[in-house]
Amino acid sequence: MDNTSALRTFTLSGINETMNYRITIFSLTLLYYCVVLFVNITLIVIIIRDENLHEPMYVFLCSFCINGLYGATGFYPRFLFDLLSSSHEISYEGCLLQAFVMYSFACCEMSILAVMAYDRYVAICQPLRYHSIMTRRRLAALVGSSWLVPFFIFSLGVSVTSTLKLCGSKLQKLFCVNWMIYELACSKSDTLANNIISHLTTLFYVLHGFFIVWTYVHLAITCTNSKEDRVKFIQTCIPHLVSLIIFLFVIVFDLMFMRFGSKTLPQSLTNLIGIKFVIFPPLVNPIIYGFKLQKIRGKIAGFVRKK
Repeated sequence: MDNTSALRTFTLSGINETMNYRITIFSLTLLYYCVVLFVNITLIVIIIRDENLHEPMYVFLCSFCINGLYGATGFYPRFLFDLLSSSHEISYEGCLLQAFVMYSFACCEMSILAVMAYDRYVAICQPLRYHSIMTRRRLAALVGSSWLVPFFIFSLGVSVTSTLKLCGSKLQKLFCVNWMIYELACSKSDTLANNIISHLTTLFYVLHGFFIVWTYVHLAITCTNSKEDRVKFIQTCIPHLVSLIIFLFVIVFDLMFMRFGSKTLPQSLTNLIGIKFVIFPPLVNPIIYGFKLQKIRGKIAGFVRKK
């Protein structure tokens, strides 16, 4: 192909492996997506409706759940449509949009985990100054930056990808990924800008990771001095740590596999590895917080008793 204007569709060839069981996979996927919607929307509604939960930690949790809905909706509706369709093509613009959603979802997750770690650090290490530090203005700035920064970074990345001259249209995936799109570039020299953006983005979020790890190590050491702090750490920080571990495991494994993984693995196993980050975090995170955070658990228990 001479240029990107000649390419109007991509083929998601990864889905071919699922077609023999598409009705079963469709039913299970639809059920799973409905559960994801239910648990995330439930937590969002509980937090919004109860003024006692209008605290920074729960606002961040609400943002977390919204991001889970955002990422899941970027994948599942299109995947369900593909399972029932004989054609697995996606428009060029639609593919770039899905790539943007998938990447920004993952990085918003990391950003929100970082601001949640900062919130817990202030709450436990500087409890007397907590409300003067975590003002509404700062809270809005933290929530806004955790969304706007990833959106800006990946808007830039997808914009650069859209200028590439491509010599292929087949993606060995169930969904569009920016990295795999520019792997189709006719000339590898054209991907220099993408590689620079990719490396800078990776460095930026690796620093997020170091900040989160440093914060929780510091909190764990600080909380050994006080029984009250230990209880607070267990109640409010353990859910964050579990979410962080799950997220880092699935996203790092997926990125490493996508770039360095074996090309000889069965497509079905490759598919499963590729969608872990839209399977686990959107469902596991709200369940962890729903059961572990006492105020949320109490609201859910009270609602169930009323019913």
